Amino acid sequence: MSCTHTAPFDGPDFSEPEPSSTGGCEDCLAVGENVWAHLRMCLSCGHVACCDSSPHRHATMHHKESDHPVMRSFEPGESWRWCFVDHRIV
Repeated sequence: MSCTHTAPFDGPDFSEPEPSSTGGCEDCLAVGENVWAHLRMCLSCGHVACCDSSPHRHATMHHKESDHPVMRSFEPGESWRWCFVDHRIV
């Protein structure tokens, strides 16, 4: 699946960014919390943040602050992506 927002990430020249954190939600860790349910990674910049099932919903907050449109699951064994603009799995 794809949408117009995934085009930059689907091309042969795309290289996934390095994750900003491998130990959990970067934003939760910054305030000394460990309360995330699942992790997501921004495909534009590599920001690792918690999902909407987590109390702080940092992945959505990152999208709203940065306008970065697509993230992917950062959970082991998962490869799906989400477009925040189109509100669907891509």
